[in-house]
Amino acid sequence: MKYKRILLKLSGESLAGDKTSGIDFDKVLDICQEITMIAKMGIEVGIVVGGGNFWRGRSNQQMDRCTSDYIGMLGTTMNALAIGDAFKQLGQDVRVQTGVEMRQIAEYYVKDRALKHLSNKRVVVFGCGTGSPFFSTDTAAALRAAEIGADALIKATNVDGIYDSDPKKNKDAKKMTEISYLDVLNKKLNVMDTTATSLCMDNDIPIIVFDINKKGNLKRVIEGEDIGTVVKNYCS
Repeated sequence: MKYKRILLKLSGESLAGDKTSGIDFDKVLDICQEITMIAKMGIEVGIVVGGGNFWRGRSNQQMDRCTSDYIGMLGTTMNALAIGDAFKQLGQDVRVQTGVEMRQIAEYYVKDRALKHLSNKRVVVFGCGTGSPFFSTDTAAALRAAEIGADALIKATNVDGIYDSDPKKNKDAKKMTEISYLDVLNKKLNVMDTTATSLCMDNDIPIIVFDINKKGNLKRVIEGEDIGTVVKNYCS
């Protein structure tokens, strides 16, 4: 396997399936089945989940930004708990940790505790983002990836990689198999926010963008197959 320990970034929207909001638990089970497959192969998996299926904080301009972001953190916690329940139903050992203390709901995030869970082959789901407002769950994913020493940050999306322009708007858009962090930043490509991209660049953590909806894709990424797009320091 090319990667032994990964940080998987899941959007909240991916858990909604065909719904516009909320949780489609059948979809959650499908995604968790894919993750369980690689966990059973010995891959250590941490997951950061977004909350966009419940709350888009930055679209609520009339509300105090901190309050809006805290509401978003609660949305990520609901998603993390749903993912945790799906893993339990699939027979995969799991722990949910949150960046804001919620002792009756989940463990509070402590790096060493998360590392122990990973070494014991438990999937660890991180909720509440970084636990601080003004930071996206993309940035939380980059931060947790650095903290747990992940070999790669794998971003699950609804597209099969990064294009030089929006493929929905430009039929001639070209998919890139690899691209540098600096090109992502300079060209303002919508991969992850600038803070997350810079954090991965500074810590030399490759970002892999792939389509989570195609069965078996996650396993193919772990095995090093050339699918999706890899963001890294140096490109061939």
